[in-house]
Amino acid sequence: MDDSETGFNLKVVLVSFKQCLDEKEEVLLDPYIASWKGLVRFLNSLGTIFSFISKDVVSKLQIMERLRGGPQSEHYRSLQTMVAHELSNQLVDLERRSHHPESGCRTVLRLHRALRWLQLFLEGLRTSPEDARTSVLCTDSYNASLAAYHPWIVRRTVTVAFYALPTRKVFLEAMNVGPPEQAVQMLGEALPFIERVYNVSQKLYAEHSLLDLP
Repeated sequence: MDDSETGFNLKVVLVSFKQCLDEKEEVLLDPYIASWKGLVRFLNSLGTIFSFISKDVVSKLQIMERLRGGPQSEHYRSLQTMVAHELSNQLVDLERRSHHPESGCRTVLRLHRALRWLQLFLEGLRTSPEDARTSVLCTDSYNASLAAYHPWIVRRTVTVAFYALPTRKVFLEAMNVGPPEQAVQMLGEALPFIERVYNVSQKLYAEHSLLDLP
């Protein structure tokens, strides 16, 4: 891990997802973006193996930051206000990418799908035995989340790349929360924060038939 990662702690990142939900259980976009930036730091600390995800996530975060800093920023305070604004103003391409390929709804959906993959993978690391193969854990998590939205050639390239993943112990140590057993305990305490944000987002998108945006 290089000097730019000094002081990084995955627990801080995972717990930060708790700040994404307000008292009305709206998903606040500023802490959502900030929390995702922390996850990108974690992925990048593991080398280039996850660059196919982290680069795409960074580009999506930049789109959301532009929307948050733009003239309609008040409509992008939360996921709920964004969905209401974009749908009521026909700012979402519902059937094919044409006029609004960088809509907030489409952009967050891509982040939402990637969050599911990372949640499943970290849960797999938490519950697996010490000798578990991370390539299998990551492939299973990928197949249960992102794979359905990638063409065959991408799926093939990605799953082959997973064979080069470091060991489970290396992953747990990269979280910077102490020895592996402490990292496992931390994941058990912190992953529910990601799961809650994911579930609230999933329910909102399902209610508005937005889960399959092109």
